[in-house]
Amino acid sequence: MTPPAVPAAVAPVVAAFLADRGAVDAALRRFGSPVHLVFPQVFDANLTALRTVLDAAAPRYRICYAHKVNRSGAFARAAAAAGIAIDVASVWELRAAQAAGFAGDRIEVTGPKGVALLREAVAAGATINVDNLWELETLVAMAGPDSPVPVLLRISGFAEGAPSRFGIDLGAAGAALELLVRHRARLRLLGFAFHLDTAATAERIGAVTDCLRLIELAYTRELAPSVLDIGGGLRQVFTADATAYDAYDAALRAGLRGTGPALQWGAATFGYQVCGGAIHGGPVYHKYANTEPAAAILADLLATPLPGHGGHTMDRVLADNLLDLWLEPGKALVDQAGITIATVEFVKQAGNGATLVHLDLSRDTVTAADQEVLIDPIVLSATARDEPVGVFFAGRLCLERDLITQRQVRLDGVPAPGDRVVFANTAAYHMDLSAAIAGMHPLPAKVAVCRDDSGFTLCPDADYRPDGVVV
Repeated sequence: MTPPAVPAAVAPVVAAFLADRGAVDAALRRFGSPVHLVFPQVFDANLTALRTVLDAAAPRYRICYAHKVNRSGAFARAAAAAGIAIDVASVWELRAAQAAGFAGDRIEVTGPKGVALLREAVAAGATINVDNLWELETLVAMAGPDSPVPVLLRISGFAEGAPSRFGIDLGAAGAALELLVRHRARLRLLGFAFHLDTAATAERIGAVTDCLRLIELAYTRELAPSVLDIGGGLRQVFTADATAYDAYDAALRAGLRGTGPALQWGAATFGYQVCGGAIHGGPVYHKYANTEPAAAILADLLATPLPGHGGHTMDRVLADNLLDLWLEPGKALVDQAGITIATVEFVKQAGNGATLVHLDLSRDTVTAADQEVLIDPIVLSATARDEPVGVFFAGRLCLERDLITQRQVRLDGVPAPGDRVVFANTAAYHMDLSAAIAGMHPLPAKVAVCRDDSGFTLCPDADYRPDGVVV
């Protein structure tokens, strides 16, 4: 059986680039293979979609681009040029943000922080999204009495949702407020924040409700918070056909149960548990099932009534209480804004009869090691092929685990050496989170791609400038 196809969702400008074989070849001739390509114009379009929702529903808001999703300087400069803020989580991200043009009042520092990051953040004049009581106490010692450090309190431990290792537990929020009251000359409370590892509206509404109660509590302590920060976690759209995704998932599960052809490599189960002929649990590729754009998820959240507020929606409650809405989208801003291109080196038949297509990159270059990409790579072949086949893509490392796809992928035909293989939507974490450099392979080049009336222009990511000037 040839497996079902799972086509990738591709932004129009990216699709146009891939259709321009001359532009693709030029990129590979100039920068080598494999190569990461980022598209700042897609970033701008994603930002516009979020702004459109917020302009209509929450006139007081602040968007902070979560830099950690991609080391790209092009994305950071696009964010700076667009006038939004940036969320950084390390000393190096902070310095990169400054180099991209962000002043301290447009920088928010999140995540767990050591002394070095806190010290540099205070010196930069950044807002600090505090993860724990130790950070607050350390900031008291660092801050000057005449220049209070702006802080948000990141809260966790909400009734709904999984436990989190991040943030101040809801039960300890009172202790944090007492510390802020004692040191109001050194710390200035802007508001409360949360970041949930889910896009579920119900869980977010629960967190919002608890944070609003904390805002009320802070006012009783003569503090004046004015910010509700809902974090990031808005989803991406990976697949162009939800029905095709469901069909592949069903076929894969049938193979695992033994009621259909096996589509998995070896003992791979993709997070499912197989017991007694039944499939239990959820797959590691679940995020690829989403078909709702980030802007729609955000609009739905803002239009949801808040419990205890007379049936008023979230956006209405924020407006009535003169609260600023902050958010830190990362994946949502780089959704479909990056691709990775590799080259077929050779094709072989494995002892189990499987067709292995070997590429000049490793699995860790395009996905985290524990994830399976449930959208099909796109093969750019020099010759027409019309005999559908199922293949596995294999990586270049001398490790059994370096199988880029542990599931069969449907192709129009067996690729040939030299064919290009495109991995779509790799900008969020996939490019930088765990890129393998074993075997002394260098990291792939990262290149910014822009389109104008004359075609596509490419430049090293570090050289990209939003005004079109390349340094």
